[in-house]
Amino acid sequence: MGQAAAWAGKNVDGAIALVLAVVVGVLGVLPDDVLSDKVKSQLVSGTTLVVLALVATALLRDRARQEPVEEAMHATSGVLARLPERLGRLDQLEELVAGTRRALEDMAVIRILGSRHEIAQAHADARRGTDHWTFKGGTGTYMRAVTLPECVAAARRDRRHLTIRMEIIDPTDEAVCESYAHYRRSLSDRPDGTGEMWTTERARKESYASVLAAFWYRQRYGLLAIAVGLSPVMTTFRWDMSDHALIMTSEDPNRAIIAYSGSFFYGSCGAELRTSFEQARRLPIDRYRSVQLSDEPTVEEVRRLFDGVELPLPKSFTDRDVVDVTRKALRAKDPYAP
Repeated sequence: MGQAAAWAGKNVDGAIALVLAVVVGVLGVLPDDVLSDKVKSQLVSGTTLVVLALVATALLRDRARQEPVEEAMHATSGVLARLPERLGRLDQLEELVAGTRRALEDMAVIRILGSRHEIAQAHADARRGTDHWTFKGGTGTYMRAVTLPECVAAARRDRRHLTIRMEIIDPTDEAVCESYAHYRRSLSDRPDGTGEMWTTERARKESYASVLAAFWYRQRYGLLAIAVGLSPVMTTFRWDMSDHALIMTSEDPNRAIIAYSGSFFYGSCGAELRTSFEQARRLPIDRYRSVQLSDEPTVEEVRRLFDGVELPLPKSFTDRDVVDVTRKALRAKDPYAP
């Protein structure tokens, strides 16, 4: 009954028309002694008009109900028409969010080092357990003094393979040696951490010393694969890259940048270092057996080695200069030591 009453309330005009139609039907079958034909005709005509009015009312009401639906459908169609544009904006928003997330991730793996201690510790951490080391810089003083002997010692202790790649300025190119020495002097008119002033002659000796150190360590550790490239162009930065991190230093001993493996910066610098090394003049390290170097190489051994690898020492170099190159190669001073 409740459902019937609810239905009747929502459809009152239809219910009334239905009731009237039933009444008219009942009146139509009543005998003539109850109602005359004239009365029946009048009742049927009046009832029919009422039913038609109710039907018209129902139609008008349905049309009134339909208009909001049509408006809603029209609005919906407009929204659907703009949907591709909004989806495009959503894709742009997703790309922006993804780009921002990548930038934040890269920032999380790039740091500025602000002291000698931090820089030294970062190098020590980068050397720990690495199988590869790439260096690009001026003459490789820190490379000879710390990185190369420490990496070789750790690899020998663990009996593992070690790959090292060095790119330094070409000692036979007087122009680049002079440019490098002038740059270092322009930053400071005092001796550096080694106690020496920078001159063209010193730049040449330091670079020759790095070459000698590469051959000396190659002869003494069979699992060392070392490559040396000589560049005609100097750089104001030094790159040290291991399996774990990339450290970029400059002439400021208290400032450096470190980026960890997996970051965009680390990968980009790795590609830069490979490309730069491919353009440098490669030394024939495979000739390391041509001259056997003593634990303390003699002047004659050093001269014959450089002649054998097509990197002859300048004729102006005296025996004392050769001894100086040997000392720098095997007993280099850490320029960043306190």
